[in-house]
Amino acid sequence: MSCFIVPLVQAIGTTIYRKTAGESLHSRGALSRNIPALEKMLWGGTVMLIVDHIINGELTWAFPFLTALGQEDGGWSVVLREMLTVGVPMSITLTAVWAVWALIREKKKVLA
Repeated sequence: MSCFIVPLVQAIGTTIYRKTAGESLHSRGALSRNIPALEKMLWGGTVMLIVDHIINGELTWAFPFLTALGQEDGGWSVVLREMLTVGVPMSITLTAVWAVWALIREKKKVLA
């Protein structure tokens, strides 16, 4: 119900990094050159998760937005647990897959 918050924060941070680094990304390492791909993966995944949560009724248009926050037994502890047990591993896995992809892509460029 709140697992999308972690990749959302990571997507915002990645976008800020890309915009502040600007053209210098191209002169940096293999991972920095592929930051735009990570950014697209994070934003796309976040949007898909938000849509999924809206469809499943876990995210509403009315305050408190997250249905877990409206429950008496849980509230923020449920939200934080979801973020730590689902959101963080999901973001770590996505970033690891992206890093492997970026390094393989750079290696192929060198060999070509």
